[in-house]
Amino acid sequence: MSGFVELSHVISAGMVTYPGLPGPEVTPHLTREASRELYAPGTEFAIDAVRMVGNTGTYLDSPLHRHADGADLAGLPLEKLADLPAVVIRTAGSGRRAVGVGDLAGHDVAGCAVLLHTGGDADFGTPAYAVDAPFLSGDGARWLVDQGAALVGIDAVNIDEMVKRGERPAHTLLLAAGIPIVEHLTGLGAVPDTGARFTAAPPRFAGFTTFPVRAYAQLPD
Repeated sequence: MSGFVELSHVISAGMVTYPGLPGPEVTPHLTREASRELYAPGTEFAIDAVRMVGNTGTYLDSPLHRHADGADLAGLPLEKLADLPAVVIRTAGSGRRAVGVGDLAGHDVAGCAVLLHTGGDADFGTPAYAVDAPFLSGDGARWLVDQGAALVGIDAVNIDEMVKRGERPAHTLLLAAGIPIVEHLTGLGAVPDTGARFTAAPPRFAGFTTFPVRAYAQLPD
């Protein structure tokens, strides 16, 4: 097989990504009709404006998202974001919420994008998406740091368990180690366990902590 697999959700005006955060607002900055007064006959353009939080759609967390002294989006090297060998860890259908060391052990993840296929994306855009969602355990995150993962992604609402006391061990450990996190992936069922290449690169936005990405996998020939 060969080709590409889309792994990011489509962003549209008003969509809900993370419960409690506002959806994007899309408005025209320059309409085609208004542009006709600025350009030669037959030439027209449209420019849109968007107001949104960085946590919209499928997005990437930089270390600055969790740690005040961490790298921002502009400080992340491309080697951490693009053309990474992908390792897919599958727990979808298992009935278990936590992805732990037992799921990860035995996989060579050094220098890889580790993509957690939990099946959580099936409920994206519905209230059920944030109810008893899959997550990466703290021990699992520590194992990925120790093994030298380059990036970690998940097809669920949060890489951490959403508990009221607000503990976020996966974010804390991964981002402290300079390992970017991609949340709200989708379509991982179409990516092989190994052999694909993964890319999820945000804009070089200085001082910004999270931003949507066009995440995709390039399948092996």
